[in-house]
Amino acid sequence: MDCRHIKFCDQKTKVDLYHLQELFKIAAFWAADRCLEDLSIAITNSEPVISAWDREKMIGFARATSDGIYRATIWDVVIHPNYQGAGLGRKLVQTVLSHPKMSRVERVYLMTSYQQKFYERIGFEENKTTTMVLHNPLLVSQVSEAERNVEISIEIG
Repeated sequence: MDCRHIKFCDQKTKVDLYHLQELFKIAAFWAADRCLEDLSIAITNSEPVISAWDREKMIGFARATSDGIYRATIWDVVIHPNYQGAGLGRKLVQTVLSHPKMSRVERVYLMTSYQQKFYERIGFEENKTTTMVLHNPLLVSQVSEAERNVEISIEIG
């Protein structure tokens, strides 16, 4: 596949949420049911946000969060199935990594279910030392009845 015409863009405003939602439905089982409002929040709070374009069609997407120096995490790397295998996923990740918000970061993390070999070819290594996760227990739907009855007051000044 000749991909010389594929363009990468780092402008959040170019990401059409409807097209992103459709791309996730087609190519990302882990993000197939994300709603538009949540996608908007995620993009707003991410830097960089990189999209890949075949003329007017968004065919790839990735985003990251970073403190700019010590730690960063890459999220939501996805390439449309019709464009996979042409090196665009690698180029997408490299574009994220070369962004000024990412290029000086000491450690870059990502999570993947089945694509370890792909990321290893880019230079990522398996990391068994940081396997902790917190499923936010403070979400209202998960807060216990006892916790709901606790009153908190904060004095400022």
